[in-house]
Amino acid sequence: MSQSAGFERAFSLLETSVRDGRIPGGVLGCVDASGNRLIRSIGAAQTVPAPRKMHDDTWFDLASLTKVIFTTSEILKLVDAGRIDLDAPLTSVLPDFRQYNPDAWERKITFRQCLGHQTPFPAVEPIYTYGRDPDLLRAFIMQREWRAGPSVYSDINFILLGFVLERLARQTLRALNPGQGFAWSADPEHAAATEDCTWRNRVLVGEVHDDNCSALQGSGHAGLFGTAASVLGFAAGLLDGSGASAAAIRLIRTPLSARRTHGWERPYEGWSGGEHCSTETIGHTGFTGTGLWIDFANGRAWTLLTNRVHPTRHFDSGIIALRRGVGDAFTRA
Repeated sequence: MSQSAGFERAFSLLETSVRDGRIPGGVLGCVDASGNRLIRSIGAAQTVPAPRKMHDDTWFDLASLTKVIFTTSEILKLVDAGRIDLDAPLTSVLPDFRQYNPDAWERKITFRQCLGHQTPFPAVEPIYTYGRDPDLLRAFIMQREWRAGPSVYSDINFILLGFVLERLARQTLRALNPGQGFAWSADPEHAAATEDCTWRNRVLVGEVHDDNCSALQGSGHAGLFGTAASVLGFAAGLLDGSGASAAAIRLIRTPLSARRTHGWERPYEGWSGGEHCSTETIGHTGFTGTGLWIDFANGRAWTLLTNRVHPTRHFDSGIIALRRGVGDAFTRA
């Protein structure tokens, strides 16, 4: 099946989801190792309080794609520069982490463990409920006695990696360059709406959806905005080797567990990329309804960007099945 045929099959699934009222709208895109790309949009960028049409260049809150597009990339640049040893503890950069207990387990956590979500941190934590002062919340995260549990996918890992970037740059994340084609916010007239937020009491458009990221005023686990074109540009740079060092690309393709590489996910039964991905595929999703998958074996990548949480997350959008179906459409023999 050609890239264009796979694209048409995948887009028909997105079209059905929009027509059935499962999601307001979305943008589908794909790119190959030569840079050839297809992008198409459908549906609404916003439905309430006033409708707006989705466009090919609509900006999206990329949510946890921030972890791989920005934070993982920046951490691996520091590894390339010799400023970070992946197997050293975070305290090599954050010596004040849990500073009142020298024997705390948190002080032994390494950069590699955070990238691979191989730490005992909890899956989720409503940090924003402790206040809105970003400096106070940073101190709270750094000094809290965290409850330890089994290794799970945890935003805390990447919030801490974000602190590392801030400490070494001596700037907040929002003061750092988000990368070509990306930003830390978006013009509401050109952005897909996310949730009618009960905490901030407004429909969120062009500002970060993630509550913890909002309260921290920038963090390593969420907050990046981009378009389908910018996401595909990032993917193309990894496919052709121009977007990162050979060492960094090798690390994001190197398994750390049955499900994860350095920062990214790899294929497993039931994963978001579908059933037919090559073993050389990596991918990641974002809570707002975003996703990116890169198949190094076949020299292609695809992105599905939706506003599936608009106007509320408390609805079965069918995004899990849609992502898997889109992946299968691109990879089916």
